[in-house]
Amino acid sequence: MMDFTRIRDSEGRWRTLFVILCLVELPCVTGQARYSIPEEQAEGSFVGNIARDLGLDLARLLAGKARIITKEDRQYVELKRDKGTLVIKERIDREELCGKTTPCSFSFDIILESPIQLYHVTVEVVDINDNSPSFPQPEINLKIAESVASGARFSLENADDADVGINYIQKYILKPSDNFKLEIQNQPDAAKFIEMVLQKPLDREKEETHTLMLIASDGGEPHRSGTVKIHITVLDANDNAPVCSQPVYKVDVPENSPSGTLITTVSANDADAGLNGDVTYSTRFSKDLEQLFDVNTKTGEIKVTGKLDFEKASSYQFNVQARDHGGYTDTCKIFVNIIDENDIVPTIKFMSFSQSIPEDSPPSTTVAVFNVNDEDSGGNGVVKCSINSDAPFKIESSLTGYYTIVTEDILDRESVPEYNVTITAQDQGSPPLSSSKIINVKISDVNDNPPKFNLSEYSKTVPENNSPGFSVFTVSASDADSGQNARVSYFLEEKEINGVAVSSFISVNSENGIIQAVRSFDYEQIKSFDFNVTARDSGSPPLSSMATVSILIQDANDNSPQVLYPVQTGGSVLAEMVPRSADIGYLVTKVVAVDVDSGQNAWLSYKVQKATDRALFEVGLHNGEIRTVRQVTDKDAVKQRLTVVVEDNGKPSRSTTVIINIAVADSFPEVLSEFTDFSMHDKEYNDKLTFYLVLALAVVSFLFITCLLLITSVKVYRWRQSRILYHSNLPVIPYYPPRYSDTLGTGTLPHVYNYEVCRTTDSRKSDMKNMQAMSQSLVSVDEADADMPHENKQAYGLCSQMTTLQKPPNNDWRFNQGPRPGPSGAAGGPEVAMGTGPWPQPPTEAEQLQALMAAANVSEATGTLGPGTMGLSTRYSPQFTLQHVPDYRQNVYIPGSTATLTSNPQQQQQQAMAQQASQQALPPPQQGQPEPPKAAQTPASKKKSTKKEKK
Repeated sequence: MMDFTRIRDSEGRWRTLFVILCLVELPCVTGQARYSIPEEQAEGSFVGNIARDLGLDLARLLAGKARIITKEDRQYVELKRDKGTLVIKERIDREELCGKTTPCSFSFDIILESPIQLYHVTVEVVDINDNSPSFPQPEINLKIAESVASGARFSLENADDADVGINYIQKYILKPSDNFKLEIQNQPDAAKFIEMVLQKPLDREKEETHTLMLIASDGGEPHRSGTVKIHITVLDANDNAPVCSQPVYKVDVPENSPSGTLITTVSANDADAGLNGDVTYSTRFSKDLEQLFDVNTKTGEIKVTGKLDFEKASSYQFNVQARDHGGYTDTCKIFVNIIDENDIVPTIKFMSFSQSIPEDSPPSTTVAVFNVNDEDSGGNGVVKCSINSDAPFKIESSLTGYYTIVTEDILDRESVPEYNVTITAQDQGSPPLSSSKIINVKISDVNDNPPKFNLSEYSKTVPENNSPGFSVFTVSASDADSGQNARVSYFLEEKEINGVAVSSFISVNSENGIIQAVRSFDYEQIKSFDFNVTARDSGSPPLSSMATVSILIQDANDNSPQVLYPVQTGGSVLAEMVPRSADIGYLVTKVVAVDVDSGQNAWLSYKVQKATDRALFEVGLHNGEIRTVRQVTDKDAVKQRLTVVVEDNGKPSRSTTVIINIAVADSFPEVLSEFTDFSMHDKEYNDKLTFYLVLALAVVSFLFITCLLLITSVKVYRWRQSRILYHSNLPVIPYYPPRYSDTLGTGTLPHVYNYEVCRTTDSRKSDMKNMQAMSQSLVSVDEADADMPHENKQAYGLCSQMTTLQKPPNNDWRFNQGPRPGPSGAAGGPEVAMGTGPWPQPPTEAEQLQALMAAANVSEATGTLGPGTMGLSTRYSPQFTLQHVPDYRQNVYIPGSTATLTSNPQQQQQQAMAQQASQQALPPPQQGQPEPPKAAQTPASKKKSTKKEKK
C-alpha cells in the first residue's frame, strides 16, 4: 500500500510529458509525436493531448474520422476524438512488452481522411519498481566434506529481477557469516558472479548442518528484496564399504512384459554418512542382456527394456555391483525366471479364393479354402474358426488346420450384390487371442429378371398436324440385373391400324425408348390408336416384358368453316328478295355453315363484316339467320349486299366469308335490271385484275430472256477466245528420234501413224487424238493434195487425218530371251544397232531452238507435196520420209521392266521388202537440196544426254 501511495505522490513527476513533434518531409507521414508514461497505469489514464501537440483542431479530428492504426494485435492507447486526447485503453506491463530491452516503447499511426493525413506517434513506457528479486530455487543444498581446507570457494546462483535500471538488483548480503563470507565479482557483460568462501574449517562431530540466508536487494523506491536459504551438510570421511541386503535375488517375470516393467530393486547399505554413504549400482551385460534389462545406477531398480520371449529363453542370470564414492564395492547375483504366456496370435492364410460367384450357384458351392496356424502349445495352440452369421455361408473343416467356406443358402444378387465375410480364428488361451480377415465376395449377375415398365399402360395426347419426328414421350423400363443383362432395348410390336402398319404411325428408339411420330396425325382421319412396346434385355437367353401405349389425337383448329348455303357461284348472281312491306324481324335468309373440326373448334358464330346499309339487316350470332332490323322504306336501295363472316371458336380462329345479294323490291323485272349492273361491275373488276397479271408475266419473261442472252454471249466469247490457237500461222516442227533413221528401208514401223495434236493456251482444253494407221502403199494419196491452197496445206499439215483401217498386228509377238534394255541401264542386244533398241533421248532446249531458226530461214513452199513426206510441207527436208519414222511396235519398252516386245523374223523380212519396193517407186531426191542443219549440242545438252545414257 505504501508503494502505491508513493507512486501517486510522484505522479506529477512521471506525468511530465515531453512531446517531441518532428515534422519531417516524408511522402506519407505528416507529423510525429512522442510521449512517455509509466507502466501499470489504470485504464483511461491520460497520455497526451494529441490535437494540441500536432496542431489540429477538434473539428478536423471529427471530420477526418481520425483513428489509430497499429501493426500489433493489441492496442494499448485509445483516441478520444471529441477531446483530442490519448488515454490508456488497457494496462501496460513493461516487462511483458519489452522484457529487458531499454528504453521500452511502442508506436502507432493516426490517420485522417479528406484529405488523407498520417501522423506517427511513439509512446515510451517507463519502468517502475513493481518486481522483487527472486532466486531460481527457494533453497540451495551444499555438501561439504569436513576435510575441506579454509579458503575453499563455492559458487552460488544469481537472483533475477524483471525490472531494469535502478530498479534492478544492486547488492547481496549473506547471514550469518561465522564460517563463510560472500564475494561478488563483476563480469564484463555487467553480470555478477557470487561466491561463498570458507573462512573457518568445518567439524562434523560438532555440527553436521549449517543454515545460511542470502539476501538480494534492488535500488528502487521502495526497496524490494529476495532471499534464498543455503543448507550446508558436513560430510564425514569415507571409512566403510557398502554391503548388499541380499546376496542373491530370484525374480519371476511373465514373457512379453512391457518395456519399463520393474523386476526388482537391489539395495546396499553404507555406514558412512554423506557422500561416503551414497552407493551406485552397475553391471556388465552381454549384448543380448543389454537389450532386455536396465539397472538404475542410483536406485538399484532393474527394469525390462526389451521383449522377453519364453520360446527363446526361459531364464536369465547376471551380477549387479554396488559401489560408494570411495571405491568400496559389493556384488549381488540376480536370477530372472520367464513365465510362459499366450502371446502368439493365430494366423490365417488363404489357399484359394473366388472373388465372384454366380447368383444361381447351388448350396455347398466352395468360395474359399484357408489355413489357420498358432505356434503356441497346449490350450494356447487350439484354434476355433467362425464367420459372421449374417452371410449365407458356413465353415467346414476337412483336414487339421484347413477350413473351407461354402454357400449355405440360395443367393440373390438383386437383394444383396456382395458380402463382406469376416473370418475369426480364436485360440483357447487365457486370455484368448484371435485374428480376423475380411473377404469380399461379389455375386455375379444371372439374367433372371425381366425388364419392368413403370406402368403397364401408357396414355398420351398428341396434337394433330404434328411434324414428322415429333417426340411424343418416353417409355422406360428398368431391369434389376446388371451389365448386359440390364441393358434394355425397346421394340414396337407390329400390328395394323385401319389396314396400315403401326410402324408407319409411330417409331420407338431402341436405345432410350423415345416414341416419335413418323407422320403428321389428322384428327379427322384417326382419333386414337394403341400399340404395344416390348422391352427386352441383352441377357442370354433374353427376357422381355410388354406395355400398352394409347395415343389420343387432339383436335386442332386446322379447318375453316364451310358454307353450305347460300351456294356461291362464279357466273350468276343469286339474290334474296325482300318486299318493301317487310316488317321488323323479317327473315330474309339463313346462312348454313359447318366445320369438320370438333369441340370448340366447331362452334360457329356469324357476323356482318360489310353491308350496303348496316341499319337495315342483322345476322344471328349463333344461328346465321339474316333478319331486318327496321321497317323497309321506299328510300332503301333495291340492291343490297351483305358480307357475312362465319368464324369458329378455335385458337387461333378460322373464318370464311359469304356474300349475300338482297333485292328490296316487289316485282322480279325490277330486280333483274338492277342486278345486271352488278354483273357489269364484277366484269370490270375481273378485267383489271387480268390486265395486271398479264403485265407482271411480260416483265418477268423479259428479264428471263435478257439474262439468258447475256449468259450465252459470255459463253460464246470465251469459246472464241479458246479457238484462237486453231487459226494461228505458227510453224509446226515435227520431231523424230535421230537414232532411228534407216536408209536401207528396214524401218521399225510397217504402217504410218498420224497424230492430231491440238494445243491451246489453256492446258485443260488441250487434247491429243491418235488417228488410225494406214498402209505404206497409200502414201501416194498425199499427192492429190498438191492443188490445195497454201493455207489448207498448213492446216492439213497441222492436223492431218487418215481414216484407212490398220492391218491387225501379228499374234506372234513374244518376249525375247536375250538381254533387254531396262531401267537398270543394261546393255542392249543386236536390236540396238538395227534401230530397234530403247527410245532415244528427247531433244534438248537448244536443239529445239536451232530447229525453229532453221525452219524460219526456209522459204515458203508452194509446190506439191512429194511422196513419202506424210503430208508435211516441202520446205522441210525430203529426208523426213516414212523410213525415218521408227516402228515402235517392233521394240516395245515396258517401264519398270527389262522385257522388250519384238516381232518375229518373218514379219521383219516382209516389212523390209515392202519398204524397198516403196523406195524404188519414189523419185530420187534432188542432189542440190541442202540437208537440214543439225542441232549442235550445247554443254548443257551434252551433260543431259550423258546422264540419260548412264541411266
